[in-house]
Amino acid sequence: MSDTTEGGARIEPFDEHNRRLVENVHPPGWRNPVPKDRYHLVVIGAGTAGLVSAAVAAGLGARVALIERHLMGGDCLNVGCVPSKSVIRAARAWHAARSGGAFGAPRATGDGDFAAVMERMRRLRAGISPVDGAARFRDLGVDVFLGHGRFSGRETAEVEGATLRFRRAVVATGARAAAPPIPGLAEAGYLTNETVFSLTARPPRLAVIGAGPIGCELAQAFARLGSRVTLFDVAPQVLIREDADAAKVVQEALVRDGVELALGVNVVEVRSRGATVSDGVSGVGTKRVIVWERGGERRETACDAVLVGVGRAPNVEELGLEAAGVAYDKTGVQVDDRLRTTNPRIFAAGDIAPLHKFTHLADAHAAIVIQNAFFFGRARHTRLVVPWVTYTSPEIAHVGLYEKDAREAGHAPQVITVPLHDVDRAVLDGEDEGFLRVVVEAGKDRILGATLVAEHAGDMIGEICLAITHGVGLGRIASTIHPYPTQSEVFRKAANQWRKGKLTPTVRKIFDLWFRTFR
Repeated sequence: MSDTTEGGARIEPFDEHNRRLVENVHPPGWRNPVPKDRYHLVVIGAGTAGLVSAAVAAGLGARVALIERHLMGGDCLNVGCVPSKSVIRAARAWHAARSGGAFGAPRATGDGDFAAVMERMRRLRAGISPVDGAARFRDLGVDVFLGHGRFSGRETAEVEGATLRFRRAVVATGARAAAPPIPGLAEAGYLTNETVFSLTARPPRLAVIGAGPIGCELAQAFARLGSRVTLFDVAPQVLIREDADAAKVVQEALVRDGVELALGVNVVEVRSRGATVSDGVSGVGTKRVIVWERGGERRETACDAVLVGVGRAPNVEELGLEAAGVAYDKTGVQVDDRLRTTNPRIFAAGDIAPLHKFTHLADAHAAIVIQNAFFFGRARHTRLVVPWVTYTSPEIAHVGLYEKDAREAGHAPQVITVPLHDVDRAVLDGEDEGFLRVVVEAGKDRILGATLVAEHAGDMIGEICLAITHGVGLGRIASTIHPYPTQSEVFRKAANQWRKGKLTPTVRKIFDLWFRTFR
């Protein structure tokens, strides 16, 4: 078995775990089925959006074909959510072992075993992979085609010489890591989320370009795992999309964990020293110099590896979109509110669309596609309530509108903020940095958005997501019993704070009159 899939991407190191991964999500020797006369649905791309679309349609009884040229499971399983959260969890364990003195626990010392961290990640990823595997989807009744799929007309697609006719189709080819046009970067070699999880040795010095969610998550993780990390960004703060005070909490945590910040800078050049770099993984040992500039002053930072996390580029190339009559640009395939492309028979879902790029959103897109493609549905993606999480320590979770966006949208926002140091469980856990901020419509019990900065923010934000989705206000949250002591009590505290705000001077006068007469 080769360590390169038919799609051309390398799977390194090709140990027993990655071998098992490939056996599930791109089985060697897989024989594509004989195409049916016509499919109800042809799906190009077997990431989250494609897999869910195919599974749901097949479960409803539709004839479905699924095409994937690389690894089924897409970014999330192979180079995104699954491996990154495994590494982040290991980094948190290392941090806890070193910082146990605050709890009277013994402090761990030493360098740890980075290779074991990555081996665990590969083992867990392989264990999860059958869920997204070719055999499972074949058993669900999906015709799985491995190879390069492309549209050959408005109602046909081709894969490995076979023609697939369809009534409806979904483009779900996702996106890939983008790289900034920095002179010398390509020649020096660099890592992205698509290659960093192939490492088996820890880079002693790591430069991270991009202080967005991916950059911050991996910068902190590698710093906790023992690398000397420098984080570069042109913005004056990390996580520029978030509220400044929320980003500040994470920024201070990064500094405490040893990340050196170079913010508000321009990276003007990357130079390599030593051996020629053959690719972004094996070239880790080559010495590099990051040349950067701030305020007219030019400086240099030496490193052993460069990790780029500056965004995503949609995979629109070589799909035959022109032949299918599907319009696209550098942001992705153009869709309407129902996720239809300019060819009404073809939909687009997931990261290929010019919308937020989250796995859970891709899942929601698939549900919209199935409704609208087969059942004359009127589901719209603009009606979705979409949360997102940055998995630093502490995490930032957000859903709905920020205060500034609410004002721009014509709302009159009222902002309620509860610091975590007011929540007993957060104090007891030693996790009292952060806060909950809820944005409501002034004078109404309507939640517009919320931001939570907490160690487990991603696990907790669902309560507000549910409330916004189903029109539940803070009044009902206030009347809901929350177990004590838990960090989720912060939601009840915010609701109680909002309820107290309803005690206007007029209301207080009415209560005063009532209690004077109630004897």
